[in-house]
Amino acid sequence: MTFQFSSKIFAKADLSSPKLLKAGLTTLLAQSTDCLVLGYSQAQWVTLAKSGFLKELDGLLGGAIKLAKEAGDLEDKQSALCLLRADKSWPVSIKAKRVLLVGLGELATKEANTLLAYSKIARAALKALSNGPITNAIWFMPSLVVEDHQFSEQVRVTMQLAGDQAYRFGVRQPAMKFKAKDKADPFAHLTIASNNAFAKELKLAVAEGSAMVEGMNLAKDLGNLPPNICTPTYLAKTAQGLVKKTSLKVEALGQKQLEALGMGSFLSVAKGSDTPPQFIIMRHQGGKPNEAPIVLVGKGITFDTGGISLKPGEAMDEMKYDMCGAASVIGTLYASALMKLGKNVIGVIPTCENMPSGRASRPGDIVKSMSGQTIEILNTDAEGRLILCDALTYVERFKPKAVIDVATLTGACVIALGHVHSGLFSDDPGLVDGLTKAGCASLDTVWRLPLDAAYQEQLKSNFADVANIGGRPAGSVTAACFLARFTEKYKWAHLDIAGTAWKSGAAKGSTGRPVPLLVNYLLEQ
Repeated sequence: MTFQFSSKIFAKADLSSPKLLKAGLTTLLAQSTDCLVLGYSQAQWVTLAKSGFLKELDGLLGGAIKLAKEAGDLEDKQSALCLLRADKSWPVSIKAKRVLLVGLGELATKEANTLLAYSKIARAALKALSNGPITNAIWFMPSLVVEDHQFSEQVRVTMQLAGDQAYRFGVRQPAMKFKAKDKADPFAHLTIASNNAFAKELKLAVAEGSAMVEGMNLAKDLGNLPPNICTPTYLAKTAQGLVKKTSLKVEALGQKQLEALGMGSFLSVAKGSDTPPQFIIMRHQGGKPNEAPIVLVGKGITFDTGGISLKPGEAMDEMKYDMCGAASVIGTLYASALMKLGKNVIGVIPTCENMPSGRASRPGDIVKSMSGQTIEILNTDAEGRLILCDALTYVERFKPKAVIDVATLTGACVIALGHVHSGLFSDDPGLVDGLTKAGCASLDTVWRLPLDAAYQEQLKSNFADVANIGGRPAGSVTAACFLARFTEKYKWAHLDIAGTAWKSGAAKGSTGRPVPLLVNYLLEQ
């Protein structure tokens, strides 16, 4: 792990209690740390000269806060930052080298204290800790306006943001360190601290957050690796390598086994490539032996040229990210195992390349899926649904509690939702509600799109049971409708992450989404 997290309880450090305030601050300041992070409200800023948290802290720091306010360094704005460095005016009993004061503004009111508002403040504070001399910090959660019902979410979001900030592809993958700027951030250890009020929740939330960040990092690594390295075989070996680190059970099926299973749709995509396909099954057995599992299915096209329906050359390099659904499933299973999640979770990953060659599928070809349904391939660049449909048939054998497939499936979803929300398709109210809430709790949000039967009309074929595309109108919807034909025996949801799995331009890279969404969903089940 390139970033370390830990938790610590300061039993009586209650900064909201006048009786415990001085003792609590004294205890926190006596900790050996590069930086102690504390939040202050607008009301506390106003009463600095009279009483309260900032007044007491000012006395302990030899008047440093009053001087900062007079100089204009301490403001009452939300996300305002004031970094105080130890000097001769500080008592020798203070071991903290710095105190970072973070303005909460109106976040102290329940109406304004949303997870999104908190995340903006946390992101600003974490940025101030980064890329400088600070190597470690103590983040005192109760001072940052924690709501009881949001405590675990706020801890996990803080860790998620810290992990995002610390991620460096070239540092995590030394063989890929081709650029001099690929240096680790000196800030590498964050201690999330609390008092007795949240003692029980803190340790668990930090363990969950640490596992989630590890899962995100793995998903990012896989997405960012070049396609000549991250092949279907590499994905399978990566998943199998996790067995040594966790209790996961992993198997990978090859060409002959897939032929025996009758996965004609999946294999029609793979046959244009010299690289063999893999079908990866990952099992986390955290629940009772007879408990129905939640199954995650991830699209794993490790490079998508479009096949015979060749894509334009511009930005085609980004088609290495067409396996981000697979990466997120692998990352989520890894996180589930690390946190010893008390649920049965199965990850299923069909993975191959989509390449043009003399063996590749042609527009007009008809293939037979594992379900027995025949498919007319009108466009070979609509290949994700062709590999997913056989995987969705395969998972029937697990008698799942629910199935969620994750795929960078359609450019149409990017046009519809941009890069903010992942597209959510499902007719099951429980799945829709659970995934929507999990998205809000992780800032990895989804937006529900229609799945009406009327859209199935666009998928009619004169020569097969179904066509693999339905034309330009409602492209992301008809893609989901295609998949729905193979999911009638269980509860199912489809996540189209084409707009959220990676960023383009100067910030090009995998985002690790939707690992936070999936982890939070599993935690709430």
